[in-house]
Amino acid sequence: MMKRSETKWLSVGMAVFAIVAFPMVAVGETVRTNLTGFEETPVLSTPGSGEFKARIREKSQEIDYELSFRDTESVVTQAHIHFGPLSIAGPIVIFLCSNLGNGPAGTQACPAAGGTITGTITPANVGAGAAAQGIAAGEFDEVLAAIRAGVTYVNVHTVNRPGGEIRGQLDRHHHHDDD
Repeated sequence: MMKRSETKWLSVGMAVFAIVAFPMVAVGETVRTNLTGFEETPVLSTPGSGEFKARIREKSQEIDYELSFRDTESVVTQAHIHFGPLSIAGPIVIFLCSNLGNGPAGTQACPAAGGTITGTITPANVGAGAAAQGIAAGEFDEVLAAIRAGVTYVNVHTVNRPGGEIRGQLDRHHHHDDD
C-alpha cells in the first residue's frame, strides 16, 4: 500500500508527464457578431440577416473568418470590416468581398443572392481607408486593438442599400473556445 506522500509525488509526476507529452494547443481568440438592419446607420427594417465569426491568430498575424448572409432586399455588392463604434459610420479597413471591382487585388466575389464566404485576413489586407483615424495600411495590430475595443463592425452592402443593409458590431467580449 502506498503512503500518502508517495501518492502525491506520483500524481505530480503524472501531471508533469501529461504537460510535456501532451502540450496544450492554443485554440485562438474568437470574435463574432450577428448582422441586422437594426445596427445600420440610419437604422433599417430589412429581412436581411447574417453572421460573422472569426478566429484571431495573433502570433501568425492572421484572422480566419466566415461571413454568412441571407434574405437581403436586393443583390449584395460588397462586404467589409469598418472602423467605427456602434451607430457611427466609419471607414473601410478590410474588404471581405466585392462585386464592384473596387477591392484590392485578390478580393473575392460576394454571393450576390446570399451565401457564405470564408477567408484569411493578414496585414496585407489592412487598407489605408482609416489612415486619418490612425490605422495605416498593413497595421494589423491596430486592427486587432480596434476589434478588442469594440470599435469595428462588419457591413454588407446591397444595390438598394449602398451604404449598407445589414451590419454587426464585432463582439468586444472575445472568447476562447475549443470548437
